[in-house]
Amino acid sequence: MSPKDPYAVFRPRRGALVAWGSALAVLVAFGVLAILAPGGWTMADRIVVGIFAVVVAAGLARFAIVRAVPTSEGLHVINLVRSRRLEWAEILRVNALDGGHPWVILELADTEELSVMGIQRADGQFAHAEAARLAALVQHHSS
Repeated sequence: MSPKDPYAVFRPRRGALVAWGSALAVLVAFGVLAILAPGGWTMADRIVVGIFAVVVAAGLARFAIVRAVPTSEGLHVINLVRSRRLEWAEILRVNALDGGHPWVILELADTEELSVMGIQRADGQFAHAEAARLAALVQHHSS
């Protein structure tokens, strides 16, 4: 993916690294706990701890897969819980990390707002450049 490609996928950098690292840490910590648990733990206890670790790690990994996929037809926003496909005409404005929001907010024609968690303030200058690229795509497709 070239950063010069206007249709490159929008993905967070730091947020994804933290999410994957945290998921791995949970798996390792709880895996060690399940294996080296005190003698009073039954096999069922150890299995439950292992299942809990997998569930928590899967939840943390979900943070790592947020993104926004632009195409010539529109934008597919994949956030933590929801995903939504938008046509370019549905997007009125890109609030490019103003107002202290942790990610970009889209103002939509139906008066709704939609967070784009794939562009996160934590990524600093990279996030600002990505927000500007998204705003340019919206402007290009609205004219």
